[in-house]
Amino acid sequence: MAAPSLLNWRRVSSFTGQVPRARHGHRAVAIRELMIIFGGGNEGIADELHVYNTVTNQWFLPAVRGDIPPGCAAHGFVCDGTRILVFGGMVEYGRYSNELYELQASRWLWKKVKPRPPATGLPPCPRLGHSFSLYGNKCYLFGGLANESEDSNSNVPRYLNDFYELELQHGSGVVGWSVPVTKGVVPSPRESHTAVIYCRKDLGNPKMYIFGGMCGSRLDDLWQLDLETMSWSQPETKGTVPLPRSLHTANVIGNKMYVFGGWVPQTMNNVEASPRDCEWRCTSSFSYLNLDTAEWTSLVSDSQEDKKNSRPRPRAGHCAVAIGTRLYFWSGRDGYKKAMNNQVCCKDLWYLDTEKPPAPSQVQVIKATTNSFQVKWDEVPTVEGYLLQLNTDLPYQAASPDSHTNLPGVQADFSRQANNNTIPNNMPVSLLSQELLKLEDTGNSAESDHVVMKGTSVKSHLDHREFEPNAPSLPSFALATNPADGSCSVEMLKRNEGAQTSKNISESYGLDLRTINPEAAVSSAISGTHTMVPQQAIKTESTSTNGAVVKDEASLTAFSGKSEADEAFAQPITKVSSGETQDSAVPLSKDTTSKPMTIEKKGERQWCDVGIFRNNTALVNQFYLLPKGKQNISKVGNTDVPDYSLLKKQDLVPGTVYRFRIAAINGCGIGPFSKISEFKTCIPGFPGAPCAVRISKNVDSIHLSWEPPASPSGNILEYSAYLAIRTAQVPDNPSQPMFMRIYCGLKTSCVVTAAQLANAHVDYTSRPAIVFRISAKNEKGYGPATQVRWLQERKESSSK
Repeated sequence: MAAPSLLNWRRVSSFTGQVPRARHGHRAVAIRELMIIFGGGNEGIADELHVYNTVTNQWFLPAVRGDIPPGCAAHGFVCDGTRILVFGGMVEYGRYSNELYELQASRWLWKKVKPRPPATGLPPCPRLGHSFSLYGNKCYLFGGLANESEDSNSNVPRYLNDFYELELQHGSGVVGWSVPVTKGVVPSPRESHTAVIYCRKDLGNPKMYIFGGMCGSRLDDLWQLDLETMSWSQPETKGTVPLPRSLHTANVIGNKMYVFGGWVPQTMNNVEASPRDCEWRCTSSFSYLNLDTAEWTSLVSDSQEDKKNSRPRPRAGHCAVAIGTRLYFWSGRDGYKKAMNNQVCCKDLWYLDTEKPPAPSQVQVIKATTNSFQVKWDEVPTVEGYLLQLNTDLPYQAASPDSHTNLPGVQADFSRQANNNTIPNNMPVSLLSQELLKLEDTGNSAESDHVVMKGTSVKSHLDHREFEPNAPSLPSFALATNPADGSCSVEMLKRNEGAQTSKNISESYGLDLRTINPEAAVSSAISGTHTMVPQQAIKTESTSTNGAVVKDEASLTAFSGKSEADEAFAQPITKVSSGETQDSAVPLSKDTTSKPMTIEKKGERQWCDVGIFRNNTALVNQFYLLPKGKQNISKVGNTDVPDYSLLKKQDLVPGTVYRFRIAAINGCGIGPFSKISEFKTCIPGFPGAPCAVRISKNVDSIHLSWEPPASPSGNILEYSAYLAIRTAQVPDNPSQPMFMRIYCGLKTSCVVTAAQLANAHVDYTSRPAIVFRISAKNEKGYGPATQVRWLQERKESSSK
């Protein structure tokens, strides 16, 4: 975590949608990038469910249905996957609840559930200000405040320290309450405390930590419950313990429990009370407890003034949610106005990055031309941009100042980062990074990547496939450098980029899971790909391919891939044998042998910035040159980056290997770089990849169709379609699928029979899918292939 002086708070000042009214006593949980808020009070108790999308900065009100609970405040609120549980809370002044509701956020469906009472004792009484924590399939309820009076207009408070365990059913529903038998001294009765659960990854049992609260006066004690042995204890802590407090928040990120805000004593910490002040006041102090070492660290103390409004003002009864390594804080009350003795609720939304972002995935190439790459990488949650770098073995020469002035990489300007739109994205490309609705459970549909198929001389249609299971496999990699002079695009199913209703937003973020039309167009636009694909040699009967002898040329290929894009785009380039020409598609003829090869190691080249990008795609046709021994540094948040306006640029050139790496940026600075990927710009002459691929399902077959390449570079002689299949050697091994050609001809469509599909390999590396590849051939050879993943319904046993 950054030092106190380096904390980089961001206030979100630009958002859209129906913003909830300010309040306190509400609760919030996170489902992926969504912050879901329920309840709270301010001029009446709120009963709406509000959702804030931290990626799009959009608030929305989902259309909930079912047994909608009454509004409540100071209730229990936990999230298990896409299921949310609400327990207890104040439903009106003096009247508390002990009812339990379940929300299935995948359908925005509320359901009132009735747990079985404990075998011994009574179920929990109505209460507010309790803690309600989830671990595994159990919720743990501790403490709170009950009303002893039978008349709701007469409030007789009773502080609680009872402890209950609620067992959940898988997916939906609950089993019942139980009262665990605990050992040791039980914490004193309290309400408005916090409870978190933490378990070390390497060793130890899960433990629940209770901090602070209210029992006539504010508390600053820390308690620990071992959930395996059910033993209470008070850990001995180091460092400065935060002031006694209640109505604060506590969130676990990594091995740290972050404590923010709350009510604290007015006269402590050398702060003198005014005669018109109350005994207690709100605070904006911020600390964390290292749960491994039991050491407190103060990040913002109560004595630190904030004259520049650079961090949240003091508050209590707010909500805080951890999304990735980022903390979000919303609303709460800021105390009492001295003149009017009224509470004032905050209306602001803040976030704070607690550590630098992790390294992104390797850069993948989507499309290559003779002088550009279109690249992508997996999104990293809660980041503000990405720094893309490259290097090459060619000598660096500056581009002319007036050429390609609209470089897609742009200088970051974090001065406006509070609105989450601080890095302009000037790239003239579609949102290629968007996966098809990004759902956990998806019906049949198709999405596509582009991979390079090895150019071969195809001599006949393949009616029979024969394999020898004991044939030796080739341990070699073939250099597949098939280029595409131009580019083509596969049709996309993209998210609605305009104003979204709660319905289609929930669909986009995995909350309204529906079956996708299997006849829908391919989802991902990838074209003219030029990548290095580890691929076994495709040869005649005398040559083995991954343990299988191929009886007919080009009938079967082996492909190593592990991600949704099969990680073809992130594989290293391997050197070719000396007999191969510079033509990028090298036919593996009968007398050509493929040998094991390695990348030649050279001295470390200088890494050059391509730019800083807001999204996870980039069009790369130039890069910036840093002068030797000199860097023009400008401050970006907590990060030093070059001043791009002072740097020269260099163009990419054809037939050249470029190495890429990517790092994510957030409020704490630039994180570590990804692993290095290598790609080669194209050599003119080969056809592009087929585009506009569609899959339609018939009764006993499927129909596969496509459009010719946008840049055929001559006459198209034929197309080949391939299907990933299971084999005896590698049954459903996701890292080694085998591809068998199922079509070769001039037509831009083919039928895949049920018999062929029965032998298909189902790729489970992400969402289950059957994988096809389609490539075109001209006079010079085969160009890159379009890879299509036909999404399959996830079996019940494989989904949570």
